[in-house]
Amino acid sequence: MYALIDGTQWQKEQQRVDRVRGELKQRIERDEPLVSELRTQVVDIRTDFWDDVTVNLTAGDDRLETAISMKQQAELLSERERSHRHISAGLQKMRRLYPSPYFGRIDFAEDGSPGPADTIYIGVASFLAEDGETFLVYDWRTPVASLYYDYGPGPAQYETPVGEIAGEMTLKRQFSIREGAIRSMFDTGMTIGDELLQEVLSRSSSSHMQSIVGTIQQEQNAIIRNDRARMLIVQGAAGSGKTSSALQRVAYLLYKHRKRISAEQMVLFSPNPMFSSYISSVLPELGEDNIRQTTFQSYLELRLGKRYMIEDANDQLEAVLAAPEADKAVRLRLNSIRFKNSAAFLNLIHTFADGLLTEGMRFKGFRFKGRLLLSRKELEDRFYAMESHIRLPNRIELLREWLLEELTRLERLECGADWVREQIEFLDTEHYVRAHKQMQRKLREGAEEDESTVEENVLRAAVVREAFKPLRRLANRLAWIDVPGMYRDLFRGETPDGFENEEWQAVCAMTHEAFEEKRLAYEDAAPLLYLTELVQGFRMNTAIRYVLVDEAQDFSPFQFHFLRRLFPMAKITALGDFNQAIFAHSTELAASSWLQELYGQEQTETIVLRRSYRSTRPIVEFTRSMLPDGSGIEPFDRPGELPVLYLSLNDEARDVRLAEELHKLLNAGAASAAVICRTAEEAKAAWEMLRLQPGLEGIKLVTKDTTSFESGAVVIPAYLAKGVEFDAVLIHDASAAAYGEERLRKLFYTACTRAMHHLQLYCAGEPSPFIADAAPDSWRLSEEMTSIGIGEPHSAQDRPKN
Repeated sequence: MYALIDGTQWQKEQQRVDRVRGELKQRIERDEPLVSELRTQVVDIRTDFWDDVTVNLTAGDDRLETAISMKQQAELLSERERSHRHISAGLQKMRRLYPSPYFGRIDFAEDGSPGPADTIYIGVASFLAEDGETFLVYDWRTPVASLYYDYGPGPAQYETPVGEIAGEMTLKRQFSIREGAIRSMFDTGMTIGDELLQEVLSRSSSSHMQSIVGTIQQEQNAIIRNDRARMLIVQGAAGSGKTSSALQRVAYLLYKHRKRISAEQMVLFSPNPMFSSYISSVLPELGEDNIRQTTFQSYLELRLGKRYMIEDANDQLEAVLAAPEADKAVRLRLNSIRFKNSAAFLNLIHTFADGLLTEGMRFKGFRFKGRLLLSRKELEDRFYAMESHIRLPNRIELLREWLLEELTRLERLECGADWVREQIEFLDTEHYVRAHKQMQRKLREGAEEDESTVEENVLRAAVVREAFKPLRRLANRLAWIDVPGMYRDLFRGETPDGFENEEWQAVCAMTHEAFEEKRLAYEDAAPLLYLTELVQGFRMNTAIRYVLVDEAQDFSPFQFHFLRRLFPMAKITALGDFNQAIFAHSTELAASSWLQELYGQEQTETIVLRRSYRSTRPIVEFTRSMLPDGSGIEPFDRPGELPVLYLSLNDEARDVRLAEELHKLLNAGAASAAVICRTAEEAKAAWEMLRLQPGLEGIKLVTKDTTSFESGAVVIPAYLAKGVEFDAVLIHDASAAAYGEERLRKLFYTACTRAMHHLQLYCAGEPSPFIADAAPDSWRLSEEMTSIGIGEPHSAQDRPKN
């Protein structure tokens, strides 16, 4: 419901915009030369630092004078740097405000407060008048600004550090301001008016995700300002603004806790490097530094990559997409993936680790020049001779200390070996110089041997010490613990529930074979690392206070338990959509999920986002209706074209038509268009075909190694398109041959939901059954097809049958 605004009010609001912009311009013009001058002073002080310091170290008073001079110069530099940072940050904030100073206004009368209601204008940053007290613009993250997102006119309240403030909102007004001109303005009782959302959502996509502070919805605001839950789970439909809300949440938390938390104390786990590039501009737009961004794959490779070739999740998916699910090898791999990522396997590993206190530890012996210095049996006996109450990681640490002492003892014994004398002949001059200095020191200390004997002993010790360095490194790195061997022991026991004995033996053989070849399947990587940490002790990062996990449905129980142990002081925000759970190990984010138990029900909150904003209503109607429980997804009422199915007689005809339509879309102004394929192999073949077509020479191929997201035309596998959006999406092969199995429904859904304005599906032969499952009249055949009698647009009964 909107209220019309008369011309007088419009004029008054425009005059206020002009006044605020005038003051912004005046302050910008004042501060720009000041920032430039301070920058010059900082550079000059750094350059001339020692020229301006009196250095004299000959006497005590001179040294004191030198220290005072250095301290004064350092303090001057520090003061100038602080001033430059402070004024520069304020200048950047004013520059961000200048084109559009604010996007909302509320009039709020606090209960018991005399006089008229306070008028509050809300923008991306706060801006005070010259008196330093009067707010011309309030930052959207201030407590009072929450009223704008959570209430319409009427009773309202908001939380402050000193308690709850209640009152009445007498007006809520929304603006669209571009380059100082009010383009639209309306009063509303809703959180954010549909008119403003329509304007924002109708724009073309870009190479970077945009800030949404002007259109935050009430349910999104609940995510952004939630600072209670230790585990915040966000289950959101495709296009519901999960990631955008998470990034605004980061900006809000950095604002609220700015005195004790910095961007360095937050980390975001994203699905791939390209996605990290796509979201990289949001926080800087809001005046905040980007937080750390990484992928779980990067962490696995950091910890395990030196010993194994680690498969990533994308390669794992490609492997199971290579053949039908009925294929014996694919079915075996899928069952292996599901088991190794299950809570049952997690419990099995915990039970196994607990049992290592009494039996089952595996060690590697220490060999030196073909001789066994310390056997596995010696390490095992020493380990199990320790008192039973000592925890596993503590036993490992005690054993490491003993090992280093033993290596020191063995090193001394080795100094008399014959090979040492031979190695002395090959020492370089530097070793001899160091040895000579040690010899002189020993002689001064009263060594009983003669000079030549002392020198030889020193040289022998140097040779053996150098030769024992690799052994000491192995000891310190705990490389003598055979964790891979213990992990493989997990696949020598009884057949677990859910497996036939023959199938379990095949899984065991597959696991052992991969380890023999120094390959690590993705489903083995997290469990192996988890077992490693249980045995050796977890490496914890206590500095991180907030962890955000995007595409959380693609994280396994192991990965979440690992994050909990890795970041013990952090709150976790898990964002995902189970309808896009395309991997075999995907996690459900529902209230019944084990994820709820990670920190306990009392420390866990779940927020469900049902409304989809990315796509037009026809696209959402089409995509949600192909899901068994898609009725819970609510489309935003944005008009658009029906998704179109193009049928062809063969692959060549399909590709020709796709190239023609893609060219038309780009010429019609689509800023981004994606040809989405099921696999990387299909994507490469489609790209090689399309780049030879006139007008499409610049089309880009996106692979798992692509690090930046760019607008324009791209060819991309469906699993890499998660999280990003395009003006137009063209499904390269929407046939039953490509998307016929039920396990591919969510992959097909994910691909289709990347489209903002246009969705086209191309098919040679029988279409995917998921298209037929879609709601009646939610898609149409191309006019070319209906003209030759294949079907009628908007006619459900005449669609191709599966």
